[in-house]
Amino acid sequence: MHAITISEPGGPEALVWAKVPDPQPGEGEVLVEVAASAVNRADIMQRQGFYDPPPGASVHPGLECSGRVAALGPGVSGWAVGDEVCALLAGGGYAEKVVVPAGQLLPVPQGVDLKRAAALPEVVCTVWSNVFMVAHLRPGETLLVHGGSSGIGTMAIQLAKAVGAKVAVTAGTKEKLERCAELGADVLINYREQDFVAEIKDATGGAGADVILDNMGAKYLDRNVRALAVNGRLAIIGMQGGRKGELDIGTLLAKRAAVSATSLRARPLEEKAAIVAAVKEHVWPLFAGGHVRPVVDREMPMSEAAEGHRVVEESGHIGKVLLVTT
Repeated sequence: MHAITISEPGGPEALVWAKVPDPQPGEGEVLVEVAASAVNRADIMQRQGFYDPPPGASVHPGLECSGRVAALGPGVSGWAVGDEVCALLAGGGYAEKVVVPAGQLLPVPQGVDLKRAAALPEVVCTVWSNVFMVAHLRPGETLLVHGGSSGIGTMAIQLAKAVGAKVAVTAGTKEKLERCAELGADVLINYREQDFVAEIKDATGGAGADVILDNMGAKYLDRNVRALAVNGRLAIIGMQGGRKGELDIGTLLAKRAAVSATSLRARPLEEKAAIVAAVKEHVWPLFAGGHVRPVVDREMPMSEAAEGHRVVEESGHIGKVLLVTT
């Protein structure tokens, strides 16, 4: 088969479409013939040499995919060759075939075509696990999403609205904020021109956000804590703004607030399987009902993954950039 290889860390040109050995499914694993994958920030970090795959994972980038079941490993039940699926991966999605633990497979949701389903596993599992399983967003509460026009952001808006929450977003252009509004965002904040702490306070009558989903890390840490409501919950999922920041414990105590930081890729298989099962139960029916949809900016051949990385690094996209094999 062919896959995207990285001989040494570097820029997008380090991504090379090359012939590699076919993977073989082991105990409890399924072989998927890949239709599409999607570009995630973690893939860019891996290409740059900052985010190695966890032990035992494929060396090829790609944290999600869609496709058809090609073979079943020993001990797998509930799936059949030819099933249309999408999958949460620890790596290997930028390839014509990938091996997936059976617990990380999902059926393609009703109303979503096979290729576009590749835009779902990583973002849906990230949003559901952080915003709902960890931060426990409830109907009537306010969620602040940084990077509202990203793949994560566009999904967070839709899921929060689906459960009856109010959604505020930050983004850097009028066009991106308009797209967020189309998805249901109630409060639109241009982070280049406005102070999101003041804006979220104003939008909530001085209360602040009950939950904040943050991809920036250190750069926003102090302001995020100040933007929280009493009993607020800050969920950090990225470090685009750095990894070391100061935390005002006094403010946190006064607000009885909580800060959590999670990653998905390196979690044990049983934790990933539990998240995937929760997504299938709680989120997949929303696609069938038309309440949630994947947001895809563009598709391009997987062999041109370098260009996909350039698009995402320039932050000119809205939603996900897909890499397709056919």
